[in-house]
Amino acid sequence: MKQLQIAVGIIRNQQGEIFITQRAADAHMANKWEFPGGKIEAGESPEQAVIRELQEETGIVAQSASLFETLEYQFPDRHISLWFYLVEQWEGEPWGKEGQPGRWISQSELIADEFPPANEPVILKLLNA
Repeated sequence: MKQLQIAVGIIRNQQGEIFITQRAADAHMANKWEFPGGKIEAGESPEQAVIRELQEETGIVAQSASLFETLEYQFPDRHISLWFYLVEQWEGEPWGKEGQPGRWISQSELIADEFPPANEPVILKLLNA
């Protein structure tokens, strides 16, 4: 069974909006919205990975990332470990650098069903923050 370690960035602006991107039609969990991020590379900490991934996927340089939540999730074909970081200071303006759609959404308007199921506890925590 596949074991994946993923670092995720919750990019939140001063207006309380969060930048989300849409998964590709041919990806696992196709067309779902997500917080940008990706696999942690060998020799990389989760915090280093989220900073690298946000630069690769959204074009921003995170100036700080604070750990918001960690969780484990079991799919039928894979087990994933997730590190979610809250990113509230960065350089640049986030966009879908890899061609993926991206948008700002009010934190209070996040809908768990529009995201992969592993994100639900994090979205509930954001909605209750």
